[in-house]
Amino acid sequence: MTTADSIADAVANALEVQPTNAVELQGGQIGSAYRIDRADGPPVVAKVGDTPLEVEAFMLRRLARESELPVPEVHYAADDLLVLEYVEGTTDHDPEVARDAADHLAALHEHTADAFGFERDTLTGPVRQPNPWTDSWIDFYREHRLEHVAALALEGGSLPAALDERIDAVAADLESLLVEPDAPALIHGDVWTTNVLSRDGGVTAFLDPATYYAHPEIELAFIDWTETFGDAFVDRYREHRPLESGFFDRRRYVYRLYPLLVHGHLFGGRYVGQLEATLDRLGY
Repeated sequence: MTTADSIADAVANALEVQPTNAVELQGGQIGSAYRIDRADGPPVVAKVGDTPLEVEAFMLRRLARESELPVPEVHYAADDLLVLEYVEGTTDHDPEVARDAADHLAALHEHTADAFGFERDTLTGPVRQPNPWTDSWIDFYREHRLEHVAALALEGGSLPAALDERIDAVAADLESLLVEPDAPALIHGDVWTTNVLSRDGGVTAFLDPATYYAHPEIELAFIDWTETFGDAFVDRYREHRPLESGFFDRRRYVYRLYPLLVHGHLFGGRYVGQLEATLDRLGY
């Protein structure tokens, strides 16, 4: 399933609809997405790729059921084809959009659980995220985020052994580097520019989640690393949920290690250099 016509045919068979046109959408790093126009209704988005897309459908449905976060409706889900509601919007986000995103994410983070993790493993891109229920956030982040993806990157050859040893040193010191939150919070998990659609000053949809219950600081650190929103986002978020001291000075860099390891594992190159620079900044 590699051409627009074949994907349109797959959507026609899955939904029993009448596609008239298929256009590939830009912005995804993993897999491909197409806008499918229809003669018998509104357009939809069809996603294909090598990762099991049913996992994304599960996360989107969970977010829609458990929160008010705007996400596209799932019309059809299989491992090799995901069909979603088409949501209008751009990825140009001004301060007004940033404040609206902060309102949405702060509300999402009010949804809590009794432990960290999720009822099943999820994905960040094509990388599996283990989510066993864990009482301690620091233990969870150490074992199921840093150590898990570092082992993948080391085995895959993208993480030099010397950097792996430095990651181990950080992992051993996490009790002095991180803080436990008041409660595990539901997070989107992959909020960056192309995963947020906006229109007329507001967010229309959050896309491509990597959902689980976490310390909400890891969500904010990812947004900070990707430079998705600026000060307007942080200031508004703080109106809803104050941040403990030390986040911007140190903890955001501890949380930055996880996406850097993931991206280094997938893409190598500059992400490995950024990982080394972040470890330098932390003093490891």
